[in-house]
Amino acid sequence: MSNRLSSSLAACVWIPLFPLRCEEARHEGLAAYPTALLAPDTTRKLWQVSSLARHAGVKPGMTVSQAIGLCPTLRLLEPDPVHYDEQFAALLAALGEVSPVVEQSELGLAYVGVDGLEGIFGSPQKIIEAVHQAVRPSDRQTVRLGWGVGKFTAWVAASRAKPSEAIVVNAGDERTFLASQPIAVLPLDPVTHRRLRQLGIRTLGALAALPQAAITAQFGDTGKRLWQLAAGRISEPVEGRVAPEPIVAALTFFTPVGERELLAHSLDQLIARALKHPRRIGWRVHAVRLRADLEAGGSWLITHLLKDPTAEPARIAAPLKTRLEHSPPTGGVERLVLEFTAFAPGTTELQLFARDAQAAAREVRMRVRRANLYHVIEVQPWSRLPERRYALIDYEP
Repeated sequence: MSNRLSSSLAACVWIPLFPLRCEEARHEGLAAYPTALLAPDTTRKLWQVSSLARHAGVKPGMTVSQAIGLCPTLRLLEPDPVHYDEQFAALLAALGEVSPVVEQSELGLAYVGVDGLEGIFGSPQKIIEAVHQAVRPSDRQTVRLGWGVGKFTAWVAASRAKPSEAIVVNAGDERTFLASQPIAVLPLDPVTHRRLRQLGIRTLGALAALPQAAITAQFGDTGKRLWQLAAGRISEPVEGRVAPEPIVAALTFFTPVGERELLAHSLDQLIARALKHPRRIGWRVHAVRLRADLEAGGSWLITHLLKDPTAEPARIAAPLKTRLEHSPPTGGVERLVLEFTAFAPGTTELQLFARDAQAAAREVRMRVRRANLYHVIEVQPWSRLPERRYALIDYEP
């Protein structure tokens, strides 16, 4: 259901504090006030903080009371992760108009493969301008762009660029450029970062100057990869993918639901419905997303990439139920939506069965002329009204 494309030359598009930027884009005048976005979990701590709030001493991870004590005029915002995800998808789609090779990373960070675009746009500066114009107008003053061979060099360039500007690292200049950069640009955990600084290593050049074997001995395979990145030995290409159309199953509640048991039961029903979708037959599920519209107006979102693609309902539900238990929605759920967003081929037997089942279904429809096979599913088992507890849906072999 998907094909891979790649590009060795990369442009990095980075919009810092992307969720907060999304809120500022849909609330006129919000950028003029100190603002903070609450975490999308139940801790009710601050997640992202605007520059004005930072100047007042407010930091991510603070409690609401601590933040208000430092900045009484602070404006607190409920998170809406579904909206942020939709806006990021729109950004990826816009970048896809510039290049067919686009790879998403975290929210607000994406890579554009630029191999061969010179024939369309011209010089690297003109390609960068095309990428810049693909960003929505409200983000063009904050986006940072980087250009280089491989994603890491492009990312470092973007992280060092000023807002609305770009840094271009020409092929062959990677090591010189990387040598002066701080080690914070590496994908470091706090412990490794602290250990490197304790050893007096503060730049990528200082790290690359040490023997690779010594770094590997101290930090294992993680240290080996960090050394290779710092030395410019790794130039990972941009891996684009033609995303398949997701399979979606949704359930709207007549009254908001907050009980986890009912949400878990509803999740089971959604998984069963999605697995029966004709486009899923013959394929195993690789990535799932569960989102909810909340009574208070916000949203809730979790995504999960299955290590072992599967078509077994219990194995799909298990990680989602774990996340539901530990990070439940912060309010009553009005609508629950399940999406299968990536797939892997099934076994040979499964593919064969899928083809035979579909052929049989077509033959039955031709002979009967109308669909008269249904099965009953539970929709709202907690309802007092029988007509709301169950529903009839077409039977798809």
